[in-house]
Amino acid sequence: MIIGVLKEIKAEEKRVAMTPAGVEELKNRGHTVLIEKGAGTGSGFSDESYIKAGGRIIAEPGDLYKTAEMILHVKEPQPSEYLFIKKNQILFTFFHFAASEELTRALIKSESICIACETIQKENGTLPILTPMSEIAGRMSILQGAKCLETTRGGEGVLLGSVPGVVPGVVAIMGGGVAGTNAAKSACGLGARVYILEKSVERLRYLDDIMPANCFLVTSSAAVTREIIKEADLVVGAALVPGAKAPRLITRKMLKIMKKGTVLVDISIDQGGCFETSRPTTHSDPTYIIDGVVHYCVNNMPGVVPKTSTPALTNVTLPYITAIADKGLENAVRQNSEIRSGLNLVNGKVTNMGVAKAFDLEFVSSADFF
Repeated sequence: MIIGVLKEIKAEEKRVAMTPAGVEELKNRGHTVLIEKGAGTGSGFSDESYIKAGGRIIAEPGDLYKTAEMILHVKEPQPSEYLFIKKNQILFTFFHFAASEELTRALIKSESICIACETIQKENGTLPILTPMSEIAGRMSILQGAKCLETTRGGEGVLLGSVPGVVPGVVAIMGGGVAGTNAAKSACGLGARVYILEKSVERLRYLDDIMPANCFLVTSSAAVTREIIKEADLVVGAALVPGAKAPRLITRKMLKIMKKGTVLVDISIDQGGCFETSRPTTHSDPTYIIDGVVHYCVNNMPGVVPKTSTPALTNVTLPYITAIADKGLENAVRQNSEIRSGLNLVNGKVTNMGVAKAFDLEFVSSADFF
């Protein structure tokens, strides 16, 4: 198979979809790998390192789209790329379709085959490709939130871990999944008083066994949320419904009961955000303030730590990419339910229920195609 690795063009995205080591693996299996010029620079990989691994450097993205059977991206295609995408071309990336009707309709129109990394799911419900990025985003959420609490960033001026003789800051984490758990570990490590709000009693029991004494586990509800955010200094939104829009857990009205200078960090912004007042921001302009509450809603948080996030991403995507390349998409989908769960759009039809519901579109089972 001819596989294309594109340079990321989303603002301040420094990751690349494949390391040279991954390219070498694909080359050794008999596949042709095309890499857009400069694709790996942000992650510390030169064009020469890809050439040594057996890849071919392509100067223009349009030429890569024209030739490749499968396109590898990290983030969703940008509007300037829509016209390049061909019918039946396989696109393998993080799409987060439910957060963007424009993207969804553009890719429906292209009649391409869209495999969304964030919906590839194992039988036990885990999300193997999303997991390492959620781990990184969870840990970063506390680091960025702590910085935003400084008065120079609009925050109330609280040090999360505090010092002897002064009470520590309070962190509320909405959701006890991978991102929320990693956020909690970081916040607890700093010495903050941490609350995890989670609906699953089973998950709460698990977290009770692994989290330190300064982490308090609470069954999530609107009433409990209102009480905890009154005293919180930092609130992290980490709720996820795979493939669908994130649930709205904090409304605009709730901001009125929060302290001025409280910080909201919305990890779920890729899926539309779990705060009503969330809107995507960038690393260069990461925050805005509504009703005295600081919002941090960067939708590609791991993109600025690419020397960590790029190898972590390749580690989990390569088995699926090689399966598709070795067997062909049809056989790979039939033999691997995890790859099937990643199919969001096929030849102009929506094959993910969460995406279909988000925009009131017709849902078609992927079994109708494979």
